[in-house]
Amino acid sequence: MTTSEPDPHKAPLTHTPLTAEGRHRATVRTFTPRWRMSPQTQERMETFLPRFAVPTTPLDPARAFGRDVPVVLEIGSGYGESTIAYARERPDHGIIAAEVHVPGVARLMVRADEEGLDNVRVHRGDAIEYLVQCVGEDQLEAVHLFFPDPWPKARHAKRRFVQQDTLDMLLHRLRPGGHLLIATDHAAYADHVRSQLAEHGGVMVVEGERPDWRPSAGFEDKGRAAGRSIHEFRVTSTH
Repeated sequence: MTTSEPDPHKAPLTHTPLTAEGRHRATVRTFTPRWRMSPQTQERMETFLPRFAVPTTPLDPARAFGRDVPVVLEIGSGYGESTIAYARERPDHGIIAAEVHVPGVARLMVRADEEGLDNVRVHRGDAIEYLVQCVGEDQLEAVHLFFPDPWPKARHAKRRFVQQDTLDMLLHRLRPGGHLLIATDHAAYADHVRSQLAEHGGVMVVEGERPDWRPSAGFEDKGRAAGRSIHEFRVTSTH
């Protein structure tokens, strides 16, 4: 099966414009797809995607991971450094990495295979589509949003992932006491997150706590090398 062919074991995601809460701006893209598919990436996708792809049907942890485990969703997993580190740290949890960057998905699956991590799954595509169509109320243990595209220009602020509707969606799908972790190296994005959380309300926010399991490789190291501070948010619903 090539990556352009449908998987007969998975239901295709449709482009539903609204969440159950009726507020999602599905036409506003929060990412910019930038890559070319190399022969190596193509081969990796064909080899590993049938094994690691999470079913695009209503989330069933036992079906997705072969056992009933708490599920964590990482939005925009990049090349998978944080996903792999978390899976290694918490073998009793299942983690789904949602990523549109195909080479990143391919590299993540190779790493998971090399390390024998059976608690990693991937969604190759838009995390919002997966959340809207596959994840129900109180189904997630945690959501990780590490170094999302900052969209630094003010006119692009609507494209930043953290908005009122996405907060509604994430908090609805987190179990009671579950948490959302956000990290960014852009001060403007951190201010945007603060303002969105303050406007939303109904959450407890702790700033400055860096997860000790998360590696610094990637955007964090680049941000520090450029002299930028890392802003960390831990968000828990109080409802």
